[in-house]
Amino acid sequence: MKSDVRIAMLASVLAGAAAILHTADLSAHQPAGLTVHEWGTFTSVAGDDGSAIEWDVLGGKDDLPGFVNDRGYRCLSLKVGLAGTVRMETPVIYFYSPLALDARVRVAFPKGLITEWYPQAECQIDHHRLGANLGNLDLSMSRLTGGIEWKDIKVEPNTAPVLPFEERPSRYYAARATDAAPVSVGSQHEKFLFYRGVGRVAVPVSARIFSDGSVVVANSGPDPVQMVILLESRGGRLGYRNAGAVPGSITLNRPSLDDSVPQLRHDLENALVSQGLFRKEAQAMVATWQDSWFEEGSRLIYIVPSRALDSMLPLQVDPSPSQTARVFVGRMELITSETKRAVEEAIAKDDRSVIDRYGRFLEPILERISSENPAGASRLDQLRLSVKSSFAEGACRSQNFGTTDQRGR
Repeated sequence: MKSDVRIAMLASVLAGAAAILHTADLSAHQPAGLTVHEWGTFTSVAGDDGSAIEWDVLGGKDDLPGFVNDRGYRCLSLKVGLAGTVRMETPVIYFYSPLALDARVRVAFPKGLITEWYPQAECQIDHHRLGANLGNLDLSMSRLTGGIEWKDIKVEPNTAPVLPFEERPSRYYAARATDAAPVSVGSQHEKFLFYRGVGRVAVPVSARIFSDGSVVVANSGPDPVQMVILLESRGGRLGYRNAGAVPGSITLNRPSLDDSVPQLRHDLENALVSQGLFRKEAQAMVATWQDSWFEEGSRLIYIVPSRALDSMLPLQVDPSPSQTARVFVGRMELITSETKRAVEEAIAKDDRSVIDRYGRFLEPILERISSENPAGASRLDQLRLSVKSSFAEGACRSQNFGTTDQRGR
């Protein structure tokens, strides 16, 4: 009897030891504490009914260094008139790991197209490599499933590789100001994976503007939108209303223009941190987009709910991270009566400096003015073509700018 008990106890000890050894063997082949964080922006324009409208998503002046891959997309808008509802801007993916490791990342973009990226990667449409011939491309993007894949990423903590740099200013570099591990793909080094794209997707909010300047914000999804800010910038003055989380709908009155940029930055950074970003990542994101988010005009700034983001932009990382945070800010441009009036007055005075303040959103603004004032449609059409041509020319010209300096930044 006692012998049987001893045998049973010994078997139990051996089984426990085997389980410990098996666990140790597994942990030896898994990354220790791999953390992946990502931030980005979805930019759209609100129509009369508040929903996101079609616009020239590739319009505007180029703001990226020449070493960023684009396969000609920075000139594509003028050539083929690619239009969508969303410009997916500057997603960056950071890696944190105590150990060097190899990784593989794939991002899918249903009803979308990846247009710029760095380091080198395989850009895809419907799981096929995207070639230079765009003749058969579905320009409506309604039936596309775009994507991008980095198959052989080296995550290299505690290293300081030389990173590419160009002398001309670019918002691209602000994203490097974090504690993320450097990564390399082939001979190209960076502090993150970078990509951009355009798509025809439904954003999770609508923003309907009323004559008194108030805006009704409606959440179209099942999950609360964790931060909604109504922001207006006019002639160097800024105002905003922070509604916090919006589970359904809310009416926001037009803000008075007496707020400060530092306070707005603080609110935005805190909101991003509360969603899982590290403080330096939140600061890098706001620094990247401050000049754009706070530029002339009115807009809605909100945080895209996690489930909506994962549906709009599925992410796969191998090996699986122990912790992942993805925080995307939605920016919905609002064509208010003040914006239309400012543009109309600038057109009457032929004041191009004021007109240029509205940048890539000038075309949908002019279309709205034209629809409300058919008598002046011809002149507005000429201005629209002129602006689009100058933006496209600047974008194409910038691709041949200078040389890339291989200095660590």
